[in-house]
Amino acid sequence: MFSDQVIAEMMSALKSRLVTHAHTSNIRYTQAIVNHGREAGASLAHPHGQILGLPFVPGEILEEERAFERFKGGCIVCTTTEAESQTERLVLENEHAMVVCPFWSSSPYEMLIMPKAHNQHLTDTSDDALTGVGLAIRDALAHLVATLGDIAFNLVFHTAPSHHAGIFHWHVHLFPKLTTTAGFERGTGVMINIIAPEDAATQLRSASVQA
Repeated sequence: MFSDQVIAEMMSALKSRLVTHAHTSNIRYTQAIVNHGREAGASLAHPHGQILGLPFVPGEILEEERAFERFKGGCIVCTTTEAESQTERLVLENEHAMVVCPFWSSSPYEMLIMPKAHNQHLTDTSDDALTGVGLAIRDALAHLVATLGDIAFNLVFHTAPSHHAGIFHWHVHLFPKLTTTAGFERGTGVMINIIAPEDAATQLRSASVQA
């Protein structure tokens, strides 16, 4: 398990790269990811992450922006952190972040890491808060490993495009790779989750994690 100091350095490096990309004229969006395990598309055996600068804003991000705009209760993520703080879907939290198995989970043990401070852009987050989010990610992965072993996963950072000023709240998705996408999912776009998020969160929360 990475130390607190290493986590702080990793998150600081991510922020620095995003700032650089934001000032690069041909980059409209930067996608930061971690692919772990062959089933998750990892191209290297050792732990690693990737940062990809794109000349367009991906449809997934545009759709999330539209969802934020449609929501009438303020910020979706802020509202979710408040609503989920006392539910069975809560996995863990610290001063700066909350981890839940969202009620809309599309796959088993899917987790959402939500910064408590409202910032559209990851780059606007204070160093202490950013480290806190990194620690929540580390601890969420530790609970996942304690529950299911060293399984494949995708870790996906979603932040507002650098030049967009709409409503957004950056966050992180954690997708364990336990199932395959079959014909029904391909044909309809409707995902089947065989484990209720409440059950997944209970298992993750109660897992014995080594310090």
